[in-house]
Amino acid sequence: MLWTVALVLFVLWILGFGVFHVAGGLIHILLVLAVISILWRLIAGRRVV
Repeated sequence: MLWTVALVLFVLWILGFGVFHVAGGLIHILLVLAVISILWRLIAGRRVV
C-alpha cells in the first residue's frame, strides 16, 4: 500500500512540473514524506502485513 501511494505521488509530482504547476509544491512535500516513511520502514525492519 505504501509503495502504491509513493508511486502515485511520484507520477503526480512529475506531472506537477508541467501540467499542475500550482499543486507541484504540495505534491513535492507529500512525495518527500512518502520517501521518508519508506526509508523508515526499511531501516526499522518491520513488515506490513
